[in-house]
Amino acid sequence: MKQYIKHIKNVFILGAALVAGSCSDLDENVYSELNSDNFYKNKTEVLQGALRPFTHMQAWLAPTGQSAYYYHSELSSDQLAWPQKGRHGYDGGDHFRQHYHTWTSNEGRMRSAWVLMWSGVGYINAAIEDISAISNPEAIDMTAAEIESILAELYVLRAYHYMKIMDLWGNVPIVTKVGEPLNPPTAPRSEVFEFVKTELETYVPQLPKYSTELIGRTTQTAGYAMLSELYLNAEEWSGTPMWDECIAASDKIINGDAGGIGGAPQLADDLLENYSNTNRTASESLYQIAYSRKGGFSFGWGGFFLGYGNISEALNIGFSGWNAFVVVPSAFDAYDETDLRKEEWFLFGPQYKYGTTEPVLGTEEYSGEPLVYVNSIRRESEGDTSSEGSMAEGEENSGARFNKYQAGTLDDENYWENHYIIYRLTEIYFNKAEALMRKNGGTATQEAVDLINASKRRAFSDADWPNHQYTTATLTMDELLAERGREFIFEGKRRTDLIRFGKYTTGSWWDHEPTGDPNKKLFAIPADQMANNPNLEQNPGY
Repeated sequence: MKQYIKHIKNVFILGAALVAGSCSDLDENVYSELNSDNFYKNKTEVLQGALRPFTHMQAWLAPTGQSAYYYHSELSSDQLAWPQKGRHGYDGGDHFRQHYHTWTSNEGRMRSAWVLMWSGVGYINAAIEDISAISNPEAIDMTAAEIESILAELYVLRAYHYMKIMDLWGNVPIVTKVGEPLNPPTAPRSEVFEFVKTELETYVPQLPKYSTELIGRTTQTAGYAMLSELYLNAEEWSGTPMWDECIAASDKIINGDAGGIGGAPQLADDLLENYSNTNRTASESLYQIAYSRKGGFSFGWGGFFLGYGNISEALNIGFSGWNAFVVVPSAFDAYDETDLRKEEWFLFGPQYKYGTTEPVLGTEEYSGEPLVYVNSIRRESEGDTSSEGSMAEGEENSGARFNKYQAGTLDDENYWENHYIIYRLTEIYFNKAEALMRKNGGTATQEAVDLINASKRRAFSDADWPNHQYTTATLTMDELLAERGREFIFEGKRRTDLIRFGKYTTGSWWDHEPTGDPNKKLFAIPADQMANNPNLEQNPGY
């Protein structure tokens, strides 16, 4: 088989991890076509082949501009929206259909998601086939154990791709070789779940333990976090709950058995460590996509999340955004006024040029006027302060905005060196707590309370904490879902949580009314793919 090596802008070493340039364009140019017989001639080339799928994850997993997993997970949920703002952002009604759950099988952004995610599977299958064919590792200055470890990473990464594909579409083909079969048939979701489960349970124990030398690589902390997530959603995805298994996988991480940066992972002391421009060594990081401005590619969250050009003046940064995603008013209201996350993780209220009291000015409805972000999505420039607003009534200042990842200022030595955190220890605490509560009929145990309080504590001052800590009486299942929302906002996890808690098709938020249609828990397989592969079966309701 031929291994196609795409254009790579920059290649450099982060610890022991080789990281390639961002893959953010579906129409990449092929600059070289190399046969596996003349590639894989040294360890660097083996790592290049193995890590190509890792770099591709930037395109479909992180919120960097592609309409892929993140877009569909967040915009169909109860925390983020992309409303029309004046003359901008209607985009053919794409974002409206996500918000109101009225999408069809002809969504262009869903088609992009399908292509991106399945392309990732293809990269992995090609790498597995080629690296498995290396019969004499010693000839390229490697050991058989090193080859097996790299292959274990690829098997686990493929299982992760399938877990996310299964999350969106449910019933999908299982393909382990490129192009074989040509038109793979749809497998039921329970079978896909079992495939993912078997792959993870087999290969995660073979992964190396997480350490500073393996930042950006798939190690045991990543693998057991995947298993924790898989088991937590097992009842929804396979029909059989696996709470004990979720607890056991979570404990592998919590107890330090899977390694960590500097030893066992530890909860961050503050609210910004996990997202800062030095977060590559964050103490609670378990799995991350490595980015670097110095290396020629940055984690470009600004597109979705930041306002137009002038907002860069408030942050003293060299980039801006499309004025796209905003926080749904009801989601912003879910934070208590004394919750420090409300201050640290959002842009809200008057915006001033960095280090001054000089207002940042608007460029659209508030052109030449001070830019003030408000917790509403309505035409306030036209005097509308009474209606609750809608997706069609936004303006450039509508909604609180994202400030969770912070690049630092232009003169910062580590400016825009942020990595994208896929899994962090706090999520494992929440997963274990939820599994304990579900085993206990939905009632909190003291251990579950302690786990959630451990992370929530950093969101309140010493004076305010006594009024906000949970007890076994106050940590209900509904409150657990609400606290998950407050803690993991912007992290691409909300749709899965809402589905697991039975709120995705039945819940109301802001101007979204529930459809009550259980078929909406799965997205439609894109019509183009149905036409291309006669063996695919469309999901019910489409």
